[in-house]
Amino acid sequence: MSDPIHLAPVDRVRLRAVLALRVAPEQERFVAPNAVSLAEAYVSPEARPFIILLGERPVGFVMLEVWEERGEYGVWRMMIDHAHQGHGYGRLALDHLVAHVRTLPQATRLYVTCVPGEGSPEGFYRRYGFEPTGEVLDGEVVMVLAV
Repeated sequence: MSDPIHLAPVDRVRLRAVLALRVAPEQERFVAPNAVSLAEAYVSPEARPFIILLGERPVGFVMLEVWEERGEYGVWRMMIDHAHQGHGYGRLALDHLVAHVRTLPQATRLYVTCVPGEGSPEGFYRRYGFEPTGEVLDGEVVMVLAV
């Protein structure tokens, strides 16, 4: 069976779909709204926003941070819509993002930061293979994955 999930750049056609995606209310303290992420992407040349699609159905959003000159990359934002959680789409989307990062210049590590606490995505990233670096940045735990 082929992978049902794929990433596509956020464009005019997909903009409203990205804005309509929401996490569960209890998760809102862990991830900024997609409108904030897209505003940040508009003014940040290092941002690469993608919609996560199940076929052509929007199920999530991920934004990659790219610092090619340093060979550093990060998961700036990632969310799966509350109606689509629990189906493994986050892991599949992360598989695609990691595969993409592996094609980028000097890519050896992928970073992510997480707000700690009950319900945090930190466990998800640990199960995927990210390891804490021991750093805390703006109250968020810094984790890294060798790619």
